[in-house]
Amino acid sequence: ASMAYGMLYLDDSEFISLNPKAIKTKNTSCVIAAGTGLGEGILYFDGDFFHPMPTEGGHSDFAPQDDLEDELLKFLRKRFSLHVSYERVLCGEGIYTLYEFLKEYENLAEPKKMLDLSPHVDKSAMVSLCAFEDKDPLCVKTLELFCKLYGAEAGNLALKSLSIGGVFVGGGIAPKILPILQNDIFMEAFLAKGRFKNLLEKMEVKVSLNQETPLLGAAYYAKDKL
Repeated sequence: ASMAYGMLYLDDSEFISLNPKAIKTKNTSCVIAAGTGLGEGILYFDGDFFHPMPTEGGHSDFAPQDDLEDELLKFLRKRFSLHVSYERVLCGEGIYTLYEFLKEYENLAEPKKMLDLSPHVDKSAMVSLCAFEDKDPLCVKTLELFCKLYGAEAGNLALKSLSIGGVFVGGGIAPKILPILQNDIFMEAFLAKGRFKNLLEKMEVKVSLNQETPLLGAAYYAKDKL
């Protein structure tokens, strides 16, 4: 909720737009933010003011959309037997989980940097490094799948909250994988909602580059509301 409110106070220069067909409008919006976990919030607009609303939408059921994701769900069920949520794949640890799935399912060789990895090094961060610096096929496919799932859940949130005012993508991961978010994978998954594609095509989808947005939101909320 704090991050969502902070989005209202960022300059245009602090965003990267992902939807070239968007129509800007002042209306209810939402925020999705993959980082340590998967945060989701809503900015309800009453016609005069925005009201930040927290959710636990990141813990909603993971819903596969194709054969590959069907196999991913089976893989995840073995690991998380009680419940498979979107947060299991759309977070920092989730990147490495997707890496392990693709390694097994597509029988792809691991890059040397991953094989030689120290136990103290962030595995997901190294996957990103190998994808961008070395163009390693397994690591690139991992980030592409991550972005596809991210776009799909962003579209789910936009529909559930009817976020005519747009979707903000926050969190620490998005700015680090921006080149892949900016290709067609994220937006294609975002728009793949059947009869409601036309509605989603008009929504702004913007990545926040400001990592202090939650603190900014808390400060402005205190100033504006208290």
